[in-house]
Amino acid sequence: MCGICGFIGKSRNELDREGILEDMKEAIRHRGPDDGGSWLSADAALGFRRLSIIDLDTGAQPMENETGDKIVVFNGEIYNYQELREELLAAGHVFKTRADTEVLLHGYEQWGEEMLGRLRGMFAFLIWDVRKKEAFGARDFFGIKPFFYTLAAGNLVFASEIKSILKYPEYQPELNEEALEHYLSFQYSGLEESFFKGVYRLDPGCFLRYRVDEGTLDIQRYFEPELQPEKGKSEEDWIREVDDLMKDSVRAHNIADVEIGTFLSGGVDSSMIAAEFEGTRAYTVGFSHEGSRYSEIDFARRTAERCGLSHKGREIQEQEFWEAVPKVLYYMDEPLADPSAVALYFLSKEAAKDVKVVMSGEGSDEFFGGYRIYCEPGSLRGYQRLPKGLRAALAKLALHLPKMKGRQFLIRGSKTIEERFIGNANIFSYEERRQILKHTTDAVSPQDFLAGDYKRTKGMADEDRMQEIDLRRWLPGDILQKADRMSMANSLEVRVPFLDRVLFESARHLPADLKQCKGTTKYVLRQAAKRYLDPETSARPKLGFPIPIRVWMREEKGGYEKIRKVFAGETAGKYFYQDKLLKLLDDHKNGKADNSRKIWTVYAFCVWYDVYFCRQA
Repeated sequence: MCGICGFIGKSRNELDREGILEDMKEAIRHRGPDDGGSWLSADAALGFRRLSIIDLDTGAQPMENETGDKIVVFNGEIYNYQELREELLAAGHVFKTRADTEVLLHGYEQWGEEMLGRLRGMFAFLIWDVRKKEAFGARDFFGIKPFFYTLAAGNLVFASEIKSILKYPEYQPELNEEALEHYLSFQYSGLEESFFKGVYRLDPGCFLRYRVDEGTLDIQRYFEPELQPEKGKSEEDWIREVDDLMKDSVRAHNIADVEIGTFLSGGVDSSMIAAEFEGTRAYTVGFSHEGSRYSEIDFARRTAERCGLSHKGREIQEQEFWEAVPKVLYYMDEPLADPSAVALYFLSKEAAKDVKVVMSGEGSDEFFGGYRIYCEPGSLRGYQRLPKGLRAALAKLALHLPKMKGRQFLIRGSKTIEERFIGNANIFSYEERRQILKHTTDAVSPQDFLAGDYKRTKGMADEDRMQEIDLRRWLPGDILQKADRMSMANSLEVRVPFLDRVLFESARHLPADLKQCKGTTKYVLRQAAKRYLDPETSARPKLGFPIPIRVWMREEKGGYEKIRKVFAGETAGKYFYQDKLLKLLDDHKNGKADNSRKIWTVYAFCVWYDVYFCRQA
């Protein structure tokens, strides 16, 4: 796992190209502390930071082909590189290393952009073609690895993390307030343009070409993560197929020349990996508050013992949690209103003391239907047979009732799937975010933003439509963003066997009734897991990283005091109506409402803004 950066094009002569590249590399040293490399010409400057995992002796980058007319910088792992290498050798290509990186060079020579469909792995890379004066960059199928870029003074500037692009002197950072609006609803921004104006993320499953002589940038999609549910296969056949493909994926993800560990929560996803992977170490963190409610360490320890693994568990204290927030948001690059990112930072820190690589269970919920919200369409189906006008009247009545069981059922049951579901997080509504912001933009409502997704999935079951939106939006925007940044902040590679292209080609065809079955999520996966895990573990509901911020925000000398200080500060006053923020906080403290997610969303943005715009990190 590594960090890549550079710039393509003819920079002004007075610029110190080598010095700029060194600054860009230094900004992402945490992604690759083992080694660094540079390649410079009149038209290109490519930088690399290395975390040595495969071919420790000869896998250095930037890497040239044997004729020196193509150079690559690559972040990721290609798990089928050995098979591709044999195919390329048979076609006459000459290799100098055993590294998967070199397969990208020769694969691009042999197949061009069609190479991407042959890869199995996680990747973000850029290949510079000296003769054509053309750069070709790509990002993996699901967005496991990041790729950011901007056009500055006629140059393509790219990097694994935005903080590296900020070192390029001809780019001047400015806040993208449209991203802030979307973030307040989704808890991340799903825009292609990042929180920094003019800096874009290359979407998952896309590639770009930049031609220096024409100054043109072309972006195309090579992969669509579409669900295609099918009937006809028996439940037992599905269980057997999922079991076989998971074994194969975990085996493929075990390729490394260093020791591999695994994250372990005690839930079905990480436990299934733990039961099948070839390493010996497992890691868990929790929070020391109100017993086991906020800690899965005991569950994980029992699973580790059954799997014959050495287990390390660590409880995080409240004070160290708050102290870590600015550092976490610095490494995130952009605001992310998911407090579990802080837990993941500590988890990665613990694992990195022993290993360079860990397995993790990201992607299981998006592939196999693991979120409880996916069961909602089934529970509402009978009620929604009532006339829409009647349901609307009942919802209007429910809005005036005190919070009680069944109130949300009536409200949500009056809405279509397009109206009520925007993803796993739904923080501020369109109206609410415009009420607290001092300056609003032309940012559309969440429903309008997702209209194309819903149009594309029309005719599918509501459960599948929800899942595909999370697969395209929530997975890269939240889950994978924090997994990459928090692990790499600690120079740790995270591998995600569930997010395997081969596995997806099967999982995409699962029908909804084998994902959500009688109120059980990930039904087929849980049935497959029963072959290796005890019934309690295979049936455990999803918890994620439960964090007691809801409680801490009510403590006068704890989270409440910290957040109130930020809400009364300069950044909050610049972008928000502070009286409304303070009311959210006080109502939460006094038990009038649970505003914890809204409070955290604004708090995380303010801390991030202070880190990137008000002081040096």
